[in-house]
This record gives sequence, C-alpha cells and structure tokens, in this order.
Amino acid sequence: MPEINLMDFYPNLDRDVDWRAKNITLEQRKAASKFGKEFFDEDRLYGYGGYKYDGRWVKIVEKFRDHYKLDASSSVLDVGCAKGFMLHDLMKLIPGIKVAGIDISEYAIDNAMEDVKPFIQVANARSLPFPDKSFDLVVSITTVHALPLEECKQAIREIQRVSKKHAFITIDAWRNDLEKERLFKWVVVLGGTIMHVDDWKKLFKEVGYTGDYYWFFA
Repeated sequence: MPEINLMDFYPNLDRDVDWRAKNITLEQRKAASKFGKEFFDEDRLYGYGGYKYDGRWVKIVEKFRDHYKLDASSSVLDVGCAKGFMLHDLMKLIPGIKVAGIDISEYAIDNAMEDVKPFIQVANARSLPFPDKSFDLVVSITTVHALPLEECKQAIREIQRVSKKHAFITIDAWRNDLEKERLFKWVVVLGGTIMHVDDWKKLFKEVGYTGDYYWFFA
C-alpha cells in the first residue's frame, strides 16, 4: 500500500484560497455539492469554472500505463469519471483497452465525451455496479472524500472489492496547520471527509485497502 505521486504532471493551478473563502456563499457551496452544471461549468466559485477537455490527462495516463503495465488486454475503472476525459485518453493511448466509469453527476455523464459515453454510467461510489475483481486497475481521483465518513469507508472498500490487481486513489488531506487552513478555505463540498494524512492511512488499514494512494493539497 505505497504512497506514490502519479499525478505530478497534473497542472499546479494557482488557487487564490483567500479570495474564494471571502467571496463564496453558503448557497454556492450547497449548489456545488450537487455536482451539477454549477459545479462543472458555471462561475469558478462553484467549482471548476468550466470543465473542458484540454489534454492535461495525457501525461498522467502515460504514467498509469507504464507504472501498472497496462496494455490492450487490461481493464480500468474510473470512480468519479466526470465527463470521461481520463478514459478518453486511456482509449487513445492504449487502443483496445477495456474502460468503465461511474459518476454521481447526471450532468457530467450527460455531457461526457461522445467516445466514452457507451462505457460510463451514473452510480454512487459506495455501491459500485460491478462484480468482485472486475478490473486490473481502479482509479479514483479526488472523489471518495466527498462522502461522509462511513460512506467514504464503504467507497474505498468497494474500490478494493472490484479491483483484481491494482488501485490508485487521491484524496483531500493535509500535513500541517497551513495546509489544513488552505484546504478548508478552498473545499466546497459539504459533509465530506477531510483529514490529516496519518488519519487517512489509519482508515486505509481499517477498511482493508491495499492499493496505492496520494493526496490533494490545496
């Protein structure tokens, strides 16, 4: 269960956490927590401020491919796939690979990239609609911490259950007081689970998660 950063090619965005904390309203936080149009494609205060494909996942997918030795015979599940950008790049870089994705957002699934729509569906991470050991690799990027603690635990158990080989998750976390302060200023999801990295490691052991992991630091 190693801590490994496979996301180091993801753009390091300049997040003005103080401005966000000062300007975001409770109503905007509530709207963002529904993961609808506001969260993906409205004002930056709600979330992404326009979630569009820009190729940023290509280098990350290349790292997944090389690290987990993915090829045309492999199968990958993206838990929290949103509009399917990562799955699109997997299919492009590894022709023939089997992909699947789930997201709680009907808006994201409805507005996904056309080539991935046949392989994705609306579902909740705490109850993945797949048999045990279905995928060579299960990936979940900044998703499961959006759930309350017990549901978050169940989601990680589900990731473990449907993986027959590998898993990789990234989670909101902090290592010190400054990172904690910045994270709580930035995060918009209400009722989620955000903890110190040591507490996350204890949780992984509690739920029997044996996959890889890394953190999102605001």
